[in-house]
Amino acid sequence: MDHSVTPPAGRRATPAPYALLGGFLLLLAALFTVSYGAGHLAGPVAPDLRGVSHHDADPGSQHGDGMSGMGH
Repeated sequence: MDHSVTPPAGRRATPAPYALLGGFLLLLAALFTVSYGAGHLAGPVAPDLRGVSHHDADPGSQHGDGMSGMGH
């Protein structure tokens, strides 16, 4: 009786960890590129939006934290 075990001929070796990492990074870069392209095509969400102005020099001004109706 011959009980020797031979691996199947169609079985492939597992990929190296660096190949998996490289594939993941490539997929991540592709998703970032597609996301950036879609955002660029969509344009700005609020074109007239201005930055928040802080009036620290004016002692009579309120804090301007965006909670005017909260009763501070």
